[in-house]
Amino acid sequence: MASVGVIDFPKKGFDAVIFDCDGTLVHSMPTHFDAWCEALASYGAGGIFKEDVFFAMGGRPTRDIVLELNSEYRLKLDPESIALAKREAFLRKLHLVEFIDEVADFAKQLSGKIPLAVASGGSRFVVEKTLKLLNCSDWFDEVVTADDVHNGKPSPDIFLKAAELLGVSPERCLVIEDAPPGVAAAQAAGMQVITVPMPLLSRAN
Repeated sequence: MASVGVIDFPKKGFDAVIFDCDGTLVHSMPTHFDAWCEALASYGAGGIFKEDVFFAMGGRPTRDIVLELNSEYRLKLDPESIALAKREAFLRKLHLVEFIDEVADFAKQLSGKIPLAVASGGSRFVVEKTLKLLNCSDWFDEVVTADDVHNGKPSPDIFLKAAELLGVSPERCLVIEDAPPGVAAAQAAGMQVITVPMPLLSRAN
């Protein structure tokens, strides 16, 4: 189990809650980083993606990150190939992910009482696999991923799409996020945001 300590979740002032997935609902960021390293190494670019940079870019679509790495290191990595290799590497390690307990408990308490959504910068295939593994798919009314919008985080598109599908105005949505791009996206959407710190488990390792 992964814990982040005490989070001061509000009890009122919202009509729907939208959860980021990786690093927020589930403790999966170290596993994603390992998958990134494996994928990049397989294309001769091992060691270029530093862990602090990875966490700062959390929530951004894989292809956008590859394009940024290409620009910074003057590489010509194919975004589609890297994205596929990274996805396959992550799926091989999927059994390592677990809930972030405080966030999962909050979602479970609200499930069936108010509209809930997941809004993730990951692909739909991987996000749905993750939710299914943890047996929480039925907690959420909607799942929105990078595959469903033109612009990923930090653009507000993914959160605005989730609010639209839930039938709740953006200003009445509460977003639970962990990474700067996701927080910026939620703020740009005009939503309330609670930031989840890094799990205590990862800090201890």
